[in-house]
Amino acid sequence: MKMELSKEEEKAAVESIQQYLSDEYGVDSSDLKTKLLMEFFLKEIGPFAYNKGVGDAEAFMRARLEDLSGSCFEHPMTHWER
Repeated sequence: MKMELSKEEEKAAVESIQQYLSDEYGVDSSDLKTKLLMEFFLKEIGPFAYNKGVGDAEAFMRARLEDLSGSCFEHPMTHWER
């Protein structure tokens, strides 16, 4: 699944990467070079983060489903228990 960023997200990411390269390595990078680098990382490394997120979401949902009756159970006939 290809990761798509909105124009605003892409602009913010490019600026952040450029700032990082400048601060950490003293490298000035054009918008085009930075965008191509970002696209490479999204394509190559992005799936690791995506798959981890899917796995975390699955584990979260499974844990909630295992206790579904416990978390959603309503006791009947509670009027006289007051």
